[in-house]
Amino acid sequence: MIGPKDSLTYHETGRPGKIEVRATKPCLTPSDMRLAYLPGAVYASSAIAEDPASVFRYTSRGNLVGVITNGTAVPELGNVGPEAAKPIQEGLSVLFKRLADIDVFNLEINTTDPQRFIDAVCLLEPTFGAINLRDIRALEGLQISDRLNACMNIPVFNQNLYASAVVASAALINALEIVGKKMQHVQVVICGIGSGGMGCARLFLKLGVQPENLLVYNSRGLLHADRTDIPEYARVLARKDPARSLSDGMRGADVFLGFSTGGIVTREMVRSMNWSPIVFALATPEPEIAYDAAKSCRKEAIVATGLAEYPNAILDILSFPYILRGALDVHATQITEGMLIAAARALAELAREEVVEAVERAYGNERFSFGPDYILPKPIDPRILIRESAAVANQAIEERVARRVVETDAYQESLTLRLGTGRETLRDLAMKARQKNLRVVFSDGVNEAVLRACGMLMADGIARPVLLGQEEEVHETMAHLDLNLGDVEIINPGDSPRFRPYVEEYFRMRHRRGIMLDEAKRRIKRRDHFAAMMLHSGDADMMIGGASIHYGEALRSILEIIGPAPGVRKISSHHMVLLPKKVYFLADCGIIIDPSAEDLAEVALLAANRARSLGFEPCVAMLSFSSYGSVDHALARKVRKATEIVKEKDPDLMIDGELQLGTALDSRIRQRFFPFSPLKKDANVLIFPDLQSGNIALDLVHCLTDAVIVGPLLTGTRLPAHLRQYGGTAEEIVNLTTVGVVEASAYV
Repeated sequence: MIGPKDSLTYHETGRPGKIEVRATKPCLTPSDMRLAYLPGAVYASSAIAEDPASVFRYTSRGNLVGVITNGTAVPELGNVGPEAAKPIQEGLSVLFKRLADIDVFNLEINTTDPQRFIDAVCLLEPTFGAINLRDIRALEGLQISDRLNACMNIPVFNQNLYASAVVASAALINALEIVGKKMQHVQVVICGIGSGGMGCARLFLKLGVQPENLLVYNSRGLLHADRTDIPEYARVLARKDPARSLSDGMRGADVFLGFSTGGIVTREMVRSMNWSPIVFALATPEPEIAYDAAKSCRKEAIVATGLAEYPNAILDILSFPYILRGALDVHATQITEGMLIAAARALAELAREEVVEAVERAYGNERFSFGPDYILPKPIDPRILIRESAAVANQAIEERVARRVVETDAYQESLTLRLGTGRETLRDLAMKARQKNLRVVFSDGVNEAVLRACGMLMADGIARPVLLGQEEEVHETMAHLDLNLGDVEIINPGDSPRFRPYVEEYFRMRHRRGIMLDEAKRRIKRRDHFAAMMLHSGDADMMIGGASIHYGEALRSILEIIGPAPGVRKISSHHMVLLPKKVYFLADCGIIIDPSAEDLAEVALLAANRARSLGFEPCVAMLSFSSYGSVDHALARKVRKATEIVKEKDPDLMIDGELQLGTALDSRIRQRFFPFSPLKKDANVLIFPDLQSGNIALDLVHCLTDAVIVGPLLTGTRLPAHLRQYGGTAEEIVNLTTVGVVEASAYV
């Protein structure tokens, strides 16, 4: 579990908070500054004054959403005010950017008066392309969003009202399809009349549920006309029905949807429902009835919760970023219920299609197909952005609330290119690693960064850490960090029952390499040697070493005990470099100082295979200071020879060399000057001619860009072993472990 100290450290480390504003145009030279500000910006302002619609052409307004709250309904905290709402607002800003490439200004307004809130937001209309409201008390929130939609000429989306409701609607469409029931005939029970329940009720009615077949309950029972305590916004849902209690209402019902309180639905209540019941228990963190309990009492039931660890998870991230993406791209004036239904239908239709291989790989090659346990696409499905946003955009055009018309195929292609690969890579790899959950031994279990990383790995289910060190010392460090790792395994090498067998095995392996028995005992007491022996003996699936000793010393233990895989001459390393829209593999930047042509060829083949193991199609460039024989020098000849060796060993691999870096990464250069190049796309696997050039290039990328660099990842080892650089952060260790676990799936 994530603890308070971890969270606070995360939010305060470096630049406080989670977001920043960056320029999208060059603004370095005096000329740049004059273009950006005065006098250059005057021309853009003049153009907008003549044609107000051109504001979307000359400014960022068309991709800018205002995420606005007053902090009266912050999740799990309630009415804590606008300042306390800001961390969640910033987190939401990050999700918008990561999932849909939408820029956000988060605004926290210091008023609980609906009219003052409405007035403040209305005045901000010229700033934004759309407004996203959240964490506002249900009564005021619905009033605010309805009135803002009426008075503003840009979309206003109430996230609490409709984000989960869209996903629940998609789930309902598919669930009814599976059980063979019609929307207009089913009896639906909703428990909870907050924003989420109200949003579901509105959309279910829009989908075709008949008003007389929709019963809505809160903690005091059925909403009926005789009650005087019903909020005004919910009175439209009051019904004349004798089933005044929830248990009475569920008897014979086809659908139950809860947005209320955990544990209020019993097995008997589910058993009393009609044949093939549909149960959506969406209270969090505890559903109205647990997933397993609902399934066990009615085997034919289709069950969904709001929890990601169970099938059919109804998660709001499946809707809100993509709805706003589609609305922004057609410059919509509002988000209609028709657009929301279009989003729901797009999600429902996507779940009926064959699941792409990348998604199944991310879930440990589990097979998914449309059915009772798969009624919604998985959140990592890359097609969600394309299908849902396009559906919303097309519906806006059809309803004449779009100020810009887009052609469907071209628009979908633009969505495909918008996010790129790099932005989502770590998230997807974490999903894959979660399916393996390997036993990973960390040689320095006392290191603070390692312990923090292990907390994250355990919380996300990426790995089962084993910590090496004195148990008392490890617990002292955890206490200092206010870190609870539960029953994490801690091993002191010298006290372990495995110590003697490891010594004997190590002595057997190294006694003809100058190792005496006493020296074997001394070495196995060293944590990196002990970790390597755990891996060698099958007591761990992977090791991460090198936290507190020099890299070369830590590497020596791996070379001695693990060694290269069969057929591999030398162990090398690669780094993953993740940029917002690109992913590169750099090799070798960490081990082989002056490689021969044969060494370079082997490095290229190993790096290409690693790229494949992570789901990337390798396109390899053998880098040099010259391109295609422009310089006849020994260093260039070495790279040429290495390229020839690789082509002989793997004729199907897309590879070229020797190449300068610019030629490898710029198709325009290749097309103009080197049209004979076999590279049909820009290289993503870069092989450096020696350690010096590779290491310097890696450091340049690290220092001069905002790339996420994962590594060094050892390549060509007999078993999966990796070394972290001295002084690495917890996040770097998590990333290294995550990628290592995915790569290690080939060994396990």
